[in-house]
Order: sequence, then C-alpha cells, then structure tokens
Amino acid sequence: MLATALISGFNIFINKVFVAKVDPLILTAVRALFIGLIFLAISYGVSKKKKESFKKVSWAPLLFIGVVGGGLAFWLFFEGLKLTTAGRAAFIHKTLPLYAIILAFVFLKEKITKQQIVASALMIAGLVFLESTLLLSSIRLGDFLVLGATVLWACENMFSKRVMNLKETNWVVSFSRMFFGSLVLFALIFILGRASLLWNLDANQILYIAISAFLLLLYVLTYYWGLRYINLSKASVLLLISPVITLVLGITYLHEPVYYNQLLGSALILIGAYVVIGQKSEKRVPSV
Repeated sequence: MLATALISGFNIFINKVFVAKVDPLILTAVRALFIGLIFLAISYGVSKKKKESFKKVSWAPLLFIGVVGGGLAFWLFFEGLKLTTAGRAAFIHKTLPLYAIILAFVFLKEKITKQQIVASALMIAGLVFLESTLLLSSIRLGDFLVLGATVLWACENMFSKRVMNLKETNWVVSFSRMFFGSLVLFALIFILGRASLLWNLDANQILYIAISAFLLLLYVLTYYWGLRYINLSKASVLLLISPVITLVLGITYLHEPVYYNQLLGSALILIGAYVVIGQKSEKRVPSV
C-alpha cells in the first residue's frame, strides 16, 4: 500500500508537469480498456499456471465492481469536475477512507481498534491542514457529484475486498474493474457524441495517455494486490500519504512554496500512517 501511495503522489505530480489536453472521458476509457486487457492476460496466465479456475465467484459482483467502480463513478467524477475546481474534487476524493472504514466495519466485519480510529482521524485532520486553501470557496453542485463518485468507489472497494475474501484473485478483480468499466465509459462516449475525439488524438495526447495508463496500471496492480492481504479499512487510509509525496515532489522539482499548514498537515498524516501500519488486519470476533 505504501507503493500505491507513492505511485499516486507521483501521478498527481506528473499531471502538473504534462500540459497535453485530453478529454478526461476519452483518457479514462482508453487507458481502462488497455489496462483491463493486460489484467485479463495476467489472470488467464496465472490461472493456467496454477491450474485453478479463472473465476471463483459469480459474474454479478465482478460486473458490479466494473460497472460501478470502473464506469459510473468515473462518469460522476468528471461531470462533477465541470462544476467545481480540480483542487476541491481531489480533496473530496481523498475522503474515501471515511466511507471505506464504515463499509468495512459493517459489511466485512473488520476489526478496527481505537488506535486505528485515532490515527485515521489524525490523517484526515492532516489532510484538512495540508489542503485547507481548497475549502475556502462555497459548496457547489459539482462537489456533490464528486462526493457521489467517491462513495461509489468506496462501495466498489468493499465489494472487491469481499470477493477476494471468497478466494478470488486480485488479478481477476483488477481485470473486472478496468475492462467492464471501460465498456461503460465507451458507451457514454458514443451516447454523449464524443466519438470524434477518439479519431482526432494527436501524438502528444497519445503519449500522455500512454504515460498516464502506465502509472494507473502500477496503481491498480499494487493497490488490489495489497488489498488482498490487508483490511480495507487499513489499505484505504494509507492512501492519504499520497498528498505528502506530491508536496515533496512539488517543492523539490517545481520549487513550489511551502507553508506552515502544509508542514503541520504532512506531520499529522505521517504520524497517523505510522500508527496504522502497526495495526494488524483482523476480523471482529463474534460475541457469544
């Protein structure tokens, strides 16, 4: 999960550097399709090598993961992004651990210690300090759409962990999320009349899509691989380290200014992450 946070932080930094303009729906659909096909090949290869079933659970939860998490959530996010700022959308998205923790406790019966609750609260508080300037403007309709997308992603994460608890591989889960999600996104592209944008991509845009797809591939690979072995409540919170990584990269390579609230927020996030890492991934013991 630390590798996932590092990749996420680096991805945000890269998006600041590259200025190629690509329609976000086109970008997400194309890279999701290619990544889905890669995970399909990996899933087939792993199942063949281990002589196991390619799919251990029914298609219903796998389709839910793809349609909801890989498709509808992205659509809501991008529609919301049109009606709010990129910074506020990014901040709202980072509140995902709050909903993931609740879902993991209720539906996955994960054990969440008092130390983990305090540490998670510290990290959320650190996020508020780190990106406090994004909270100054008034609430917009786009904020609610982005919030809806974030809740859907939390639900998809919960279903993904539940499927893996039933011994489905992280490779099949990753394939389902990306491939089925891409089908939904391509359907939206044609419904919304944006198909012409696919045929008019220039070399710079294709390069940007390729770089973005590679980083997303690493993100999905490490996140769902890690989620296979640790609790969702723990995995989702550790992703809050990514803004700290982005901040460090921005200061180091873009010479961006640093403020006291950012230092305080980063410190709280790192302290909370240290505590969360020390917590074991367990299920609640049923009362007798």
